[in-house]
Amino acid sequence: MVAQEVKGISERITDIATDMKVKLAAQTNELQELGTKLVAQVRGGRLTDLSLNMIEIIDRNLYERSCDVRWWATDSAVVDAAADPKDKMKTNYASKRLGVILGAYTVYLDLWIADHNGVIVANGRPDQYRSVVGSNVSHEAWFRQAMATRDGNEFVVADVSVNDLLNKAPVATYAASIREGGEANGSPIGALGIFFDWGPQAQTVVKGVRLEDEEAERTRCLLIDAKHRILASSDGRGVLTESFPLQTDGQQRGNYTDREGNTIGFSLTPGYETYAGLGWYGVIVQGPKKKF
Repeated sequence: MVAQEVKGISERITDIATDMKVKLAAQTNELQELGTKLVAQVRGGRLTDLSLNMIEIIDRNLYERSCDVRWWATDSAVVDAAADPKDKMKTNYASKRLGVILGAYTVYLDLWIADHNGVIVANGRPDQYRSVVGSNVSHEAWFRQAMATRDGNEFVVADVSVNDLLNKAPVATYAASIREGGEANGSPIGALGIFFDWGPQAQTVVKGVRLEDEEAERTRCLLIDAKHRILASSDGRGVLTESFPLQTDGQQRGNYTDREGNTIGFSLTPGYETYAGLGWYGVIVQGPKKKF
């Protein structure tokens, strides 16, 4: 009897120990999963914030471009050249005036004045870009849209693209109508096109994201347009040639983990002041932390 009782007690102790081991293992797994989720949430939130900061820098920069083009379109030299495009004295003076502006604003490759027919009559760097003057841009969207604006307070912007006349450099093109007398409600007599030096300016933004040394080598910072075409990439890959498979699920900001285990944070442009933005996103892709 005693032996049987001892055996029974021993078996109960074994069962209790096994049960406790199973429960402890389950609780440990739950804690590990919870810890992993919390780390992922913190990590994803940080990447989302960094992506927002990146796109906000671009928004502020491009807002200034929209102000520049509307202001310079009212410059008397620009207006005079568009009003009388056959007067070489006026177009030459306008070219010099644009050159002075370019000397102060180093973010531009060139500035163009087009007459009402879309013929370029003056540019700011005629010695560097010799094929610009005389070219016809009436087929270009930026020219047509600028000429169709309601008044001088409006501006247009074209997709980032390579410009053949500017030595095939990638540019962000902004344009505004040039109007009679430089007045906002004057009749359109031409258009001013300004060409933002996209490559180095955008690269500075995506390379300037504040990352820890450890994470920099496994992180890719991107600017993509509304169609998810890559406009800038911290590693230089896919610019203007590839699209990024961003999954927003209808959200303006957020983060998620893709099939490869990368954490992706994204943010839609919020715009800045009167600049509504172009539907671009800041995106940061970070690979999993290396295990040692």
